[in-house]
Amino acid sequence: MTARPSWLVLPDPFSSRLFFDTGIVEELRRRVGERLELFLLDESEHADAWTERAGEIRVTRPRDLQRPEALPGKIHRRVDSWLDRGIGFYPLSLRHSLRHGFNRKRMQPGHQNWFLDPTLRGPVPGWLPLDPAMMSWHYGRLRWLPPPLLERLRRERPAVLLANIQMHAVVPFIVGARRLGAPVVGHVASWDHTVGKGIVAPDLRRYIVQNEVMREDLARYHGIDPQRIVVTGWPQTDVFDRRRPRAEYEDVVRELGLDPERPVVLVMGNTPTNAPYEAQFVQRLVSWWEQSDERRRFSLLFRPHPRDRQWRERFAAGLSREGIAVQEPSFTDLETLAVLLEHGDCVVSNAGTILLDALVNDRPAVCVLYDEGGPPGESSALKNVSGEHYKSLIESEAFYRASSFDEVAAGIGRALAQPGELAAERARVARAVVGEVDGRAAQRVADAFLSALD
Repeated sequence: MTARPSWLVLPDPFSSRLFFDTGIVEELRRRVGERLELFLLDESEHADAWTERAGEIRVTRPRDLQRPEALPGKIHRRVDSWLDRGIGFYPLSLRHSLRHGFNRKRMQPGHQNWFLDPTLRGPVPGWLPLDPAMMSWHYGRLRWLPPPLLERLRRERPAVLLANIQMHAVVPFIVGARRLGAPVVGHVASWDHTVGKGIVAPDLRRYIVQNEVMREDLARYHGIDPQRIVVTGWPQTDVFDRRRPRAEYEDVVRELGLDPERPVVLVMGNTPTNAPYEAQFVQRLVSWWEQSDERRRFSLLFRPHPRDRQWRERFAAGLSREGIAVQEPSFTDLETLAVLLEHGDCVVSNAGTILLDALVNDRPAVCVLYDEGGPPGESSALKNVSGEHYKSLIESEAFYRASSFDEVAAGIGRALAQPGELAAERARVARAVVGEVDGRAAQRVADAFLSALD
């Protein structure tokens, strides 16, 4: 194996959680040793936690790649930034999604998720076939790069391992490494990223995905050579592969103030952007639970989305009530999530990765497909499952669908009364969407990273 330094670029909290909690960082450290360096680009409130988790591994943060520049460098950076807004990452990503019809129903001007704001496609008319030229500039030699990054790339000639290839923050690493002929390996962060979560840089040495559908998507929609794509399974499932004793679950539930002897319904939140009426749903669910016999049958545990900074207001109806708990959102408690999903009695969610997590753990699930308290014609919840990547899920019978609150209540009732009713279909869909679940996906990701450098 090459003795060159290995830079693992972790650009966002989801990637950091995945790579730390599934053991990929530790496996790379074990095999690469002191040549491994982490580039932790997350600048949220979780940033210090990832640095602590790195331990003795060398870490570079964004501030380490900044320094004052002379006037020519400042001009280059500003021109580059201006061009990027018109023909760079987000314009290219929106043009790509619009061309293929990805997330078309969810798009609206000014959307807080920039991949869903069609106004960001830039000034170039969509009918002009200029995307190849735009891509050439975007990943080309004329791009401005932070001088400290470029200097280190020239000096060290590292292998660059990207934990999430489809982020604006990793573009300088791709451009700089390609400019100097250093190998770049890209990991596609999640099952939905190939169909609407950004463009994919061409000509990397290797691309790592979790299932065969994603391999086909990269080839079909992004023009990637299938020979460069490795299917590893989903590393997060490694966390679920280890069976945890019931006693661990009871301890978690007890610490949250709930009775571990009673069934627990896990209500998993979405982001404020994707679920703008979630507060009304929480209020309706709590009111139904309190005013019926259900409060004697089971407890409610609300788990807000890790990105939900308004969770105290949105989940206020569930706070300080006996038999109900609301967890504080976090990116760093994947082990707690695994315990809950292995032993919880029912999962209620709108959409997202958590629905897959429930199926992988063989949990009965209710998918909420309507907007409680929303205006007539509102369909945010339904649009959240309208993407290309959801087709295999929506066409399955792996969970209960709820297009009204009555159907939510009925789904919870069926899940608690007949937990094994949809078990066979849950297993089938989990295999199809997540890939092989054997506890060794993280090992395969590390193998794919490092074997590409030989």
